[in-house]
Amino acid sequence: MKNNIYIICILFATLTLNAQEQEGKKSNSFVGPDNVERTLEEDQKPKQPFFELGWMQGYFGLKTELYEKTGINYGLDYSAAYFGTNHSIGHNAAGSGMVRLYGSWDLIGKGKNNTGAFIFKLEHRHKYTNTSLKNFGFQSGYVGMVLPPFSDDGFRMTNFYWRQRFANGKISMAVGLLDATDYIDVYGLASPWMHFSNFQFSTGSQTMFVPNDVNLGIALAAYLTENIYLIAGINDTNSDPTKPFKSFETFFSENQYFKSIELGWVNGRDRHYFDNIHVMYWHSDGSNFQASPDGWGLNFSGTWFVNDKLMPFLRGGYAEDGGSILQKSITTGLGHYFADGGHLLAGAIGWGEVNESTWGTGLDNQISMEAFFRFQISTKFALTPDVQFIINPALNSEEDTMFLGGIRARLTL
Repeated sequence: MKNNIYIICILFATLTLNAQEQEGKKSNSFVGPDNVERTLEEDQKPKQPFFELGWMQGYFGLKTELYEKTGINYGLDYSAAYFGTNHSIGHNAAGSGMVRLYGSWDLIGKGKNNTGAFIFKLEHRHKYTNTSLKNFGFQSGYVGMVLPPFSDDGFRMTNFYWRQRFANGKISMAVGLLDATDYIDVYGLASPWMHFSNFQFSTGSQTMFVPNDVNLGIALAAYLTENIYLIAGINDTNSDPTKPFKSFETFFSENQYFKSIELGWVNGRDRHYFDNIHVMYWHSDGSNFQASPDGWGLNFSGTWFVNDKLMPFLRGGYAEDGGSILQKSITTGLGHYFADGGHLLAGAIGWGEVNESTWGTGLDNQISMEAFFRFQISTKFALTPDVQFIINPALNSEEDTMFLGGIRARLTL
């Protein structure tokens, strides 16, 4: 009954907003840098790399022609990463990779603001070493994740849903098999494929229960004014990415959901994850599949893109149970873009209190630091050296500090 009331409140709050249509350009508002449509936009933007792959222009021209004729836009990329540490209670190094095929198919209103599109993303995630990067942080004694998407799940699905915009893009709905991190607590440096590797500097600041991606759910978003927005969603917490369509069963049989509502201010619809200040409340009913208890939490984020080059941020959160990694977290950092969004230098520092209901009592608070430089070798290939310094790794009582260093590569086609 409680969950039904929550769904009704989401629908009522969203559908009774001021939906008066007005002129405005098409924009993939409400979503973060890892959303399929946003990723396609970013990958297709002109950059100033060290050199260009001119011999590939014919292929990219065919992709453009395909979209103009059919409304189908797709991308293919391969990412690989390898990290090592000077202290570890387990493995000293880990490497993982993944190939992704993702795209959108505009079936309603192609080229207009009120578009309806089918979104998909298929992946193969694999490890090169004994442990995957997803588990490397815990293996080394750090209560935290390094590049959590870089697992060894094998073939899996991440997106399979319908996205519909209304009122010239002021209202947007996504329903189907979703990845909640595409739209909750987003900001401009949240992508583990392009930005920070430490999950504390990404979605939820490690103080949030994160449902497995490709869960059955619905997300609704709307601008209350030109600058104030509301996003709400409900997702299945028992989804299995390797068996994605089983979520249609568990959503209705298990009755365990992740619910979130976010209220934020932006400088403009086209600046949604650049100039953004928001607060978010979440609640999880727990998950039998992930063996996590119920709980709730609050997250906040503030970021501002100064002259489209400097991006300072202040973020954090609090969790009451819920299976999160941390129960308190605060992070701050700065990104500096060079050459029209190509090269990127960024650094961050974060403090975290370990979630006692997840890890037990008596563990130290941790301080995490990270710096990276993304070299845009060509428009379609980026190389990112990364270094991290951890103070008081909570699972390694014999060491006060530890270093992690690594490199990540991404090729897009």
